[in-house]
Amino acid sequence: MQSNVVVGDGAITGTLKYVEGGVADSGPLAGSGNFLAIKFTADDWDAYTSVKVGLDPSQGTGLVELIEDPDKDGVFKITDKDTQNFVVEVSDGTTTSRFEYDLSGLVCLSE
Repeated sequence: MQSNVVVGDGAITGTLKYVEGGVADSGPLAGSGNFLAIKFTADDWDAYTSVKVGLDPSQGTGLVELIEDPDKDGVFKITDKDTQNFVVEVSDGTTTSRFEYDLSGLVCLSE
């Protein structure tokens, strides 16, 4: 599905293969396209009251809460790497921080 994906200082790079038919039967991951899979990690998940992740602009899902997700894995359908950013919003209950990652360095293969 992907190769050489690196999440770095403000950018995500690598190659996304074209997945015929998508990775789900319905919803935002249905349909053919390029998909980005990310494993989220933290030194201490208990330090956060909320961790939201997603694409901006999204295709209708907005940011999705990750804190209760047992495996902390995410799959995202990239529809336009040049206009979308990947967003992570974290909160400790008092302060919320937003981190944006540029996707324009991704190589999205077609068919």
